[in-house]
Amino acid sequence: MRTGNPTFRSKAFEGLGGVAESEGVMTVQGTVNRSFILLLLIFISAGWMWFLSYRLATPEAVVPWLIGGSIGGLIFAIVTIFKKSWAPTTAPIYAILEGLVLGGISSLLESLYPGIVIQAVGLTFGTLICLLLAYRAGMIKVTARFRAGVVAATGGIALVYIVTFLFGLFGVPIPFIHSAGIIGIGFSLFVVVIAALNLVLDFDFIEKGAASRIPKYMEWYAAFGLMVTLIWLYLEILRLLSKLRRR
Repeated sequence: MRTGNPTFRSKAFEGLGGVAESEGVMTVQGTVNRSFILLLLIFISAGWMWFLSYRLATPEAVVPWLIGGSIGGLIFAIVTIFKKSWAPTTAPIYAILEGLVLGGISSLLESLYPGIVIQAVGLTFGTLICLLLAYRAGMIKVTARFRAGVVAATGGIALVYIVTFLFGLFGVPIPFIHSAGIIGIGFSLFVVVIAALNLVLDFDFIEKGAASRIPKYMEWYAAFGLMVTLIWLYLEILRLLSKLRRR
């Protein structure tokens, strides 16, 4: 079972099956509950950043917190991926730190483009709900070809971002894709679609993980993986909306 989400790579559930019922096993409902908890932590943390930005009357005041949240979030994401049994502790910490990042970025963009955040939040959760309903209704089938296509596209996007970052260290910008032109908007739209399709792979992986009777702590790990995709989708929608506003 491959998925574009690095937290849900093919070996994530390897060797975890066959847990006795008395020990507690992963369920879809349990994963949903954990996901709501992580979302709440993200909203609380992001809300605090939003309050900080407007209390100090300068969005730039959140930059140190944004940087700290980015570094801390990356560290706890890596720890969670390699130590899945720690997910009940590390996943909530990751959510809080990512909330700082999302709140900081959102407040900065809101100061430039009023109303952009509520649009991005609405589109993100609208996409999540629509895809979940379509998946549950059987309208979207996760076939091997579908999965391979999404994984390949996600890998390509990751490679583009890595190359962009490395070139940026030497002051060499990548033209077009980060601009507000047709190519830049088209690229962002493509990335949003791929991020959204990763949600479908995540739904499928969670469902199969629950059917495999793996340990209860994997509910936290699965919820963490879903948050990774959801955060990516939100940020890409923000990027797309900001490009449209610049036009």
